[in-house]
Amino acid sequence: MADFRLEPKDEYPHPLEAAENFNESVYCNGFDPDLAFGGWLRLGNRANEGHAELSVCLYLPDGRIACRFDRPAIDGNDGFEAGGFHYRVETPLAEIALRYQGEVFVLDDPTGLDDPAKAFAMAPRQDCLVDWRISGTSPLHGGEPTRDDVQTMYGRDFSRNHFNQHTAVRGLIRVGDEQWPLDGFGWRDHSWGPRYWQNIRFYRLLLGNFGPDAGFMLLKITDPGGRTRRVGVFQRDGEYQEIRDLDLLTEWTGRREQRRIELALRTAGGVERISGEVVNLAPLRNRRRVEGREMRTRIAEGFTRWTWRERTGFGMSEYLDLVEDGQPIGYPG
Repeated sequence: MADFRLEPKDEYPHPLEAAENFNESVYCNGFDPDLAFGGWLRLGNRANEGHAELSVCLYLPDGRIACRFDRPAIDGNDGFEAGGFHYRVETPLAEIALRYQGEVFVLDDPTGLDDPAKAFAMAPRQDCLVDWRISGTSPLHGGEPTRDDVQTMYGRDFSRNHFNQHTAVRGLIRVGDEQWPLDGFGWRDHSWGPRYWQNIRFYRLLLGNFGPDAGFMLLKITDPGGRTRRVGVFQRDGEYQEIRDLDLLTEWTGRREQRRIELALRTAGGVERISGEVVNLAPLRNRRRVEGREMRTRIAEGFTRWTWRERTGFGMSEYLDLVEDGQPIGYPG
């Protein structure tokens, strides 16, 4: 029996579950390899809480970051449209149209996001348009587990159902009076199920493309019980190979954020070595109160240049950590 079920209908919203923290989200990133810029966008519907989680994070060619993080009101889980974000399925499991039209804050120094209220009070606001056409360049990976004993990517209390795909991305990003065409590659995912960011102790999510035929999605994740798993896929000639092992070495900044990354991964095809250098990074956070105590998660979103053999590509290094005593709990892991 296959471990996961995935059908064209899974591109669309699923029935709302009873769990208060039920979340259904779509995420897409895209980067232009010639202009070395791009970004990511996400909308997570939390209909039982009456709002969505909207994230727009754009890494501009001159080093600025244009971003918006909001919780627009929603009253159901019947689409992925809120706060200026519009996500339309053109061909299920193959083609997506993504559009964001609204306001962004433009930051010369993204470290200001450590104190987002202050950063957004001082940052200039500009109109923004992201208009992308997204098409799959790989098989689909994941889906809904078919048995209770199937290990899911993030765990059953965080995006129990999840699928992802490497993509080609074409379109534009416009911020204020400036506009940049984007013709490159990216990655997308779609997840649904109960979700609190604080249900994960820490993880390292690594995403990259080297063109339409090669890329990777790798995850090193540690749960609240201290158990660590290494999962993911390497894309070779358009096909996915599951990883069998993964070594990850991080060089850190003085802010305890990733600066450089060395990867060694093993698949059925052999060992591959990949190097990463963070081009720009947005230090984000998520907070919630549990039994009167605030729990905080840091999410370091690194726009990353990857090198594999003689090829260069772009993508993300996303380092997520619970924060204890003011420090990310997974550092220096």
